[in-house]
Amino acid sequence: MTTIRLEGLDFFAHHGFYEEERKVGNKYTVDIEVLVENTSYTDDDLEKTINYEEIYLIASTIMSVSTKLLETLASSMCRELLKQFGTIQQVTATVSKHNPPIKGVCKRASVSITQSR
Repeated sequence: MTTIRLEGLDFFAHHGFYEEERKVGNKYTVDIEVLVENTSYTDDDLEKTINYEEIYLIASTIMSVSTKLLETLASSMCRELLKQFGTIQQVTATVSKHNPPIKGVCKRASVSITQSR
């Protein structure tokens, strides 16, 4: 297997359980890891792997739709990546909300979801 990771994808988005969170918006960070079937990379052919830009575009599209739960965002990313790329065997998406509205100090709240074929 080949592991491909995109780490620290930062977005400003309007997610959150509370209406005020969705109005004001917040900073979010996304990390995505995909496991791809073993292939030969000897010919330097991008078509034989996963283009990082395409992974980013899927994450960006999902992050642009206001959603209440981090779980929904992470799950949507996993489903869409598995749907779009037949060579992906497993995907893990982690979505982190910076400074979540809790009664205390919290730098980030994160949810990670892993889905496989």
